[in-house]
Amino acid sequence: MQSYDYLIVGGGMVSDAAARGIREIDEAGTIGILSADVDEPYARPALSKKLWTDSDFTWDQVPLGTASDADADVRLQSRVTAIDRDARWVETDAGDRFGYRRLLLATGARPREINVPESDRILFFRSAEDYRRLRELAVDGRRIVVVGGGYIGAELAAALVQNGVAVDLVFPGAVLGEDTFPRELAERYQALFVDGGVRLMAGRRVEGVEPAASDTDGAVQVVLDDGSRLRGDAVVLGLGASPVTDLAERAGLTVDDGVVVDETLQTSDAAIWAAGDIASYPDRLLGRTRVEHVDNAQEMGRAAGRAMAGGGEAYRHTPFFYSQVFGVRWEAVGTLDPELDTLVVEAGADETGPRTVVYYRDASGRPVGVLLWNVAEATDAARLVIADAPTSEAELRGRIG
Repeated sequence: MQSYDYLIVGGGMVSDAAARGIREIDEAGTIGILSADVDEPYARPALSKKLWTDSDFTWDQVPLGTASDADADVRLQSRVTAIDRDARWVETDAGDRFGYRRLLLATGARPREINVPESDRILFFRSAEDYRRLRELAVDGRRIVVVGGGYIGAELAAALVQNGVAVDLVFPGAVLGEDTFPRELAERYQALFVDGGVRLMAGRRVEGVEPAASDTDGAVQVVLDDGSRLRGDAVVLGLGASPVTDLAERAGLTVDDGVVVDETLQTSDAAIWAAGDIASYPDRLLGRTRVEHVDNAQEMGRAAGRAMAGGGEAYRHTPFFYSQVFGVRWEAVGTLDPELDTLVVEAGADETGPRTVVYYRDASGRPVGVLLWNVAEATDAARLVIADAPTSEAELRGRIG
C-alpha cells in the first residue's frame, strides 16, 4: 500500500494551493493527490470566463502545474469511496488503498442535476471536460439553450453570445440577478444581456429536456413549465452545486451544511482537515459559513496545507467572490440578499459605465454584505466596513468611493 505524509482527496484548486502550502513549511514530506477528474488541477474560473472572452488566454495557461511545482504524486480518475480513520488509509472505487499521516478532504461540489436523456449535447457544466465539449458545440451560427441565471448560467450565456452563438437564457425570476442585486441594479445587469444579444426567457422553469422532434442532426429541445419548447443544438444547465460531503459523512466526521472544521481547518478527527467548497468554518467577520468561490479555494487551501505541515496558524481570511460579464466586473464580500435593507451609493463612472457600491444591512442597520459594481481594488475596504459595522448612512456613503 502506497502511503504519503500528506494525502489530499480532490484535484481542484484547493489541492494545488494545499500542496504549495505544505511545501512552504515541509520541503521533503511526500504528497499524494487523488483526483476523480481526468485533468490535473486547473484554474476553474477560466472555464466560464477568460477562455471565452480573452483571445490571448489559451488552454496552456489553465493547468496549475501542481505535480511539478509541488513535487506531488497526482493520480487521476481515482475516486475515493471510503476512509478508515483508525488504520489511516483511504480506498478508491478501483479497490486501491493509500495510507496517510495527515489527510485533507477537498472534494469540492457537484452540479445539481435534473432527469435528462443521456446525450453529449446536454451538459451540467462544471469541469474542463465540459468546457472542451461545449467548445465543440459552440459553432458560429448555432443556438444553445442555457438554463439557470446564477453565476455559471449567466457567465456562459454572455460568453457564448460573444462567440457568435445564438443564446436563450432560461431563469425563474422576473429580472435576471434579482436574487443577488437590488432591483435597480438587477435591471442594469439584465440590460447587459439584452444589449449583448441574449434572448431572455424570464419567469420560466424547465420541465424536461428531450430530442427535438423530426430532427436528425442531434438537436434537443427544452420543455418549459408553460408547455412551450425551445430548440437548441445543445443545452447547458447551470443549476447550482452541492458540496460533496458523502465521503466525510460515511467516515463519521461532523457534517452540518458542510464538513465542520475549526479555525485551523481541522475536522473532528485530529488527522483530517477539510477545505474549499465543503468546509464549514468560523469566519472572523461572517461567523460560521461555507463559501464556494475561487478566492476561498486558494486561500483556504494554502492555509490547510500549512496547518497540516505544522504551521499552527488560524485561517483569518474573509473571502470575496466575483463575476464578470460583457466587460463589467462585480465583486462582493459577505451576504448579498436583496431582501435585506440596501443602501445604493453611486461612485461615478468609467468607460464601462456606472461604478456602484451596495451595502446590505441587517435589522439593526449593520452592514453584513458589500457589493462593488465596477469598483476595483476595494475588497479590503469592504471587509473593513463589515468589521467596523457602522450604522450611520452618512458614514457608509463616504467609506468606499
